[in-house]
Amino acid sequence: MAAFELPALPYAQDALAPHISAETLEYHYGKHHQAYVTNLNKLTDDNADGKSLEDVIMSADGGMFNNAAQVWNHTFYWKSMSPNGGGAPSGAVAEAINSAFGSYDDFKDKFSQAAATQFGSGWAWLVDSGSGLEIMQTSNADLPMKHGAKALLTIDVWEHAYYIDFRNARPNYISTYLDSLVNWDFVAENM
Repeated sequence: MAAFELPALPYAQDALAPHISAETLEYHYGKHHQAYVTNLNKLTDDNADGKSLEDVIMSADGGMFNNAAQVWNHTFYWKSMSPNGGGAPSGAVAEAINSAFGSYDDFKDKFSQAAATQFGSGWAWLVDSGSGLEIMQTSNADLPMKHGAKALLTIDVWEHAYYIDFRNARPNYISTYLDSLVNWDFVAENM
């Protein structure tokens, strides 16, 4: 029996359309995310010893780290979006963002800039660094927990996240994510 399994999406594969198509999810979730799970299981074989995914991430390097972290990152990314998402947050999340960034518009500008300028493949994150909310960029499979920060929200800026729907227009994907998909309820749960 495999130690790690592909978690179910928190919504139907076509639920994010027209913003993110079922075809994108078929490839991104069904092929890319599944491949990370399959590769992680091959690398851990029976050596996971009941470790959690987080334990593997924190103790691994090389291919095992890359696959474990990408399983975690993608699972977190799916939860960072909602078919009913987008727009400015409210309540405690809005207060925390206003306190850290001055306003939602300033947060949106900084988050969009981090996502747009992440060179190559990677992620932009809203994190709790322990001393407040911050925006973080990570390359490839890297993630906030390796840097002592708690992830609150992420956007995947690997090309496979947006290329079918947005081609090379990463800024359009980022603005669509913020305007129509971001799941502030998930951020509230993480806070």
